[in-house]
Amino acid sequence: MAAGALLAIVATAAAAAAPAGPLAGRAAAPAIGAQAPAMPGLAGTLLALFAVIALILALAWILKRLPGAGLRQASGLRVVASLALGTRERVVVVEVGGQQLLLGVSPAGVHPLHTLAAPLPEPAPAPRFAELLAQARGRGASTRALES
Repeated sequence: MAAGALLAIVATAAAAAAPAGPLAGRAAAPAIGAQAPAMPGLAGTLLALFAVIALILALAWILKRLPGAGLRQASGLRVVASLALGTRERVVVVEVGGQQLLLGVSPAGVHPLHTLAAPLPEPAPAPRFAELLAQARGRGASTRALES
């Protein structure tokens, strides 16, 4: 019996020392996201927001100062009227130094068509939205009065 007890003790010790499966014996894997940095918090978020806003304002200021940035109208040059002739072709009246030119604009380029002897009359200003709304309400009230 002593041999059987000795055999049982050796088998128990061998089972405890031997790996139980393919991952046995390895160190435990760290939890998912354990190495990820913590959230920055409210102060970090506000700092990042202010940094982005400051960057936008700085770039707008620089773009305004650059020549030919396209945000400003060229002095002495003004588009008086424009008419689309096709999907990519148009006729444009441009005023340059008090003189008005009729230009043809196409994918092939810009071509002078005519120099106008008399300037085009200024178009009437477009009505404001509030005025259009008041007119529409007035018409709606008059048609409702006629219906009843």
